[in-house]
Amino acid sequence: MAVTPKRALVLAGGGVAGIAWETGVLRGIADESPATAATLLASDVLVGTSAGSAVSAQVGSGTGLDELFARQVADSSPELDPGVGVEGIAELFLAAMTEPNTSAAQKMQRIGAVALATETVPAPVRRQVIAHRLPSHRWPDRCLRITAIDIETGELMVFDRDSGVELVDAVAASCAVPGVWPPVEIGGRRYMDGGMRSSINLDVAADCDAAVVLVPSGESAPSPFSAGAAAEIKGFGGRSCAVFADGAALRAFGANPLDPACRIPSARAGRAQGRRHAAAIAEFLSGTG
Repeated sequence: MAVTPKRALVLAGGGVAGIAWETGVLRGIADESPATAATLLASDVLVGTSAGSAVSAQVGSGTGLDELFARQVADSSPELDPGVGVEGIAELFLAAMTEPNTSAAQKMQRIGAVALATETVPAPVRRQVIAHRLPSHRWPDRCLRITAIDIETGELMVFDRDSGVELVDAVAASCAVPGVWPPVEIGGRRYMDGGMRSSINLDVAADCDAAVVLVPSGESAPSPFSAGAAAEIKGFGGRSCAVFADGAALRAFGANPLDPACRIPSARAGRAQGRRHAAAIAEFLSGTG
């Protein structure tokens, strides 16, 4: 008897721009090939990191792409302007990397310490923003994996429906950009953005035979603490198909992908790119089933 391949949809981090772009890409694929989009959304495993955690939870809720896209291009939004740009985050990375003979976990611990010491909006205020992002606050009856970093240990944590954690808190933890948003306390432990380890954390889908990966950054974008998304995808044990943000999308993101002002242009750029990539994704999925 033939064994059906196990597929994953992996959604990477990338700020408010990333949420909008990934949603747009999925909507654009549906424009060109509804069947391809349906197959993609029905992937056996959803993996979300940072911005991707919000999109994966949205997709996992069963909410249609029309509604999800409409949320991104609406005139108003509950998103907050953090008043901090990517330059500030880069300073955290540089400070952690200048210490010699430190492990990746130790670097994460140093970044976590700064995250704890940085004044941000109150945690309940940030949690309310995350709650607004999610059409449902219940874990879906499917495999959804959300990544975050344990600040004390510096190690990766993967939340799922069996973790005993509320979905809103898991997404908030994954989206807790250090120095921008407050760390999230869950069960007496504190967590920060899963994208600090890797923007895609593709190894979380290691049990899958094939993966489609949406990455709201350029293919050559550097990664401080990993080989980078392109290298991770190349090294994936199973078959993979990736969509990286193109030039038009990167221009839509602007100088600060955390700024809510980039939301609408990013969603539209993602939709246009999704239309262009629909055929390639359809071909890839047909070869994995």
